[in-house]
Amino acid sequence: MFDPSLGALAQASDALLVDRAADGDGRAFAVLLRRHAPVLRAYVTRLTRRPSETDDVLQEVALAAWQALPGLEQPEHVKAWLFRIAERQAFALLRRQPQHVELDDELPAQGDEEERSDVRQALRAALTRLPEQQARVWVMREVGGLSYAGIAEELGVPESTVRGALAQARKKLFDTMGGVR
Repeated sequence: MFDPSLGALAQASDALLVDRAADGDGRAFAVLLRRHAPVLRAYVTRLTRRPSETDDVLQEVALAAWQALPGLEQPEHVKAWLFRIAERQAFALLRRQPQHVELDDELPAQGDEEERSDVRQALRAALTRLPEQQARVWVMREVGGLSYAGIAEELGVPESTVRGALAQARKKLFDTMGGVR
């Protein structure tokens, strides 16, 4: 959709927008963020399970991206880069307020809330003991709902690496959690 107030910027490629924004063009940066905001919003909301705090996280993403943009070496991969920033900001939020994290609202209805909270807490602890790539892949797949291909693209690795890391993460989490699913 063409927005006349943005002129040709609305039709520009991500790489061109990155180049212009890195040179200080705030309008190009705004177009870039507007273009990717819907998917980033959905991703952050799924990671944090806190729709009420999504806008705060996205503001942090915008600030971090604006500051780091001149160092982006592959402008054509800006979407994956924004996802990594969003992931870091979402996890930073979760670390700041761990008592409110709900990684799995889909836990079985049986059992009381205290038991469910214990399982979530054990899962958070188990995730911190995984190697970084395994934890990221697990969260992107199980919490973020990304496809194997999507995760591979976001991390810049082959899909087979994603499948292997996810299998290892699932096994370690299963073993660590005593078979709780």
